[in-house]
Amino acid sequence: MSNPFEDANSTYLVLVNSEEQYSLWPSSVNVPAGWTVEHGAAPKESCVEFIDATWTDMRPRSLRDAMARSTTPQA
Repeated sequence: MSNPFEDANSTYLVLVNSEEQYSLWPSSVNVPAGWTVEHGAAPKESCVEFIDATWTDMRPRSLRDAMARSTTPQA
């Protein structure tokens, strides 16, 4: 049995979770709970390009929000 995560002939999805973290996912595998489809089904290269262009800040959203609050002057 081949690995669906490494199948060059398969199509993939780009998933995103509530922390705005991205994942490359085989379209033949059920999307796990807590993740939504952001792009695809498309060739792997297309999905990787989408992730590279979209996920420009690797920090989880909760961390980005906390850091923004800590640098915002309090009234």
